[in-house]
Amino acid sequence: MSEKETIIKAVDVCKKFGDRQILNGINLEIYRGETFVIMGGSGCGKSTFLRHLIGALKPDSGSVWVLGHDLVSLNDDEMDKVKKKVGMCFQSAALFDSMTVGDNVSLPLREHTKLDKSVIDIVVKMKLELVGLRGFEALMPSQLSGGMRKRVGLARAIVMDPEIVFYDEPTAGLDPIVAGVIDKLILDLSKKLSITSIVVTHDMKSVFSIADRVAMLYEGRVLEVGAPDKIKTSKNPMIQQFITGNPDGPIKFFQQKDDYLEQLFK
Repeated sequence: MSEKETIIKAVDVCKKFGDRQILNGINLEIYRGETFVIMGGSGCGKSTFLRHLIGALKPDSGSVWVLGHDLVSLNDDEMDKVKKKVGMCFQSAALFDSMTVGDNVSLPLREHTKLDKSVIDIVVKMKLELVGLRGFEALMPSQLSGGMRKRVGLARAIVMDPEIVFYDEPTAGLDPIVAGVIDKLILDLSKKLSITSIVVTHDMKSVFSIADRVAMLYEGRVLEVGAPDKIKTSKNPMIQQFITGNPDGPIKFFQQKDDYLEQLFK
């Protein structure tokens, strides 16, 4: 088997907001072609770390490497080139309500390429076909269900044929059947399009359905990284508490909340 290619690398990434340490020395490597899941409770730093991986935030210290580039050192033009190779599927789908489905999906192509409208229309049809929404181009987001909106967001995320797609809580707010459809789409698209998928979630069913590897974050640190079976059988009591959803254990929700409020109003 050929050696795995590291496509994303975080080295000692730290980030503070005010007096609160959000990321506290994160080290991770993500390999080309895998579906990598980042899990953890609310406030553990998942979303903040994701924003570093897409270049929306820069660390106070440490480095973030994506596709061989140190994001911290890139200028705006260099960052734009990297971002064109990356897709983002937002938790709320982040569709523009005043635009049709087709216009929402085609937006990255219209903004970042010089393709003719006829070519863009063909690409949009192809991407909507991949997510099971063929013929929905003329509908408005308000005419769609929550699951359909997520699929439109996914079609937009892959419209530029990215090498990497990031998913922020892709199954949040969906019923179990629709969530399963989204999970299957993530897997299918990753295989068909040779995409590296990074999924941020606390949905345990999704974690163990789609992940090649899993990392659990807690208090801005990586507790453990491994294959789903390894994480399921981990001896770490924090990981077991999170997987089972047990309110009693080393992770104290109310203490976390009290600490946060104390810092917020300090």
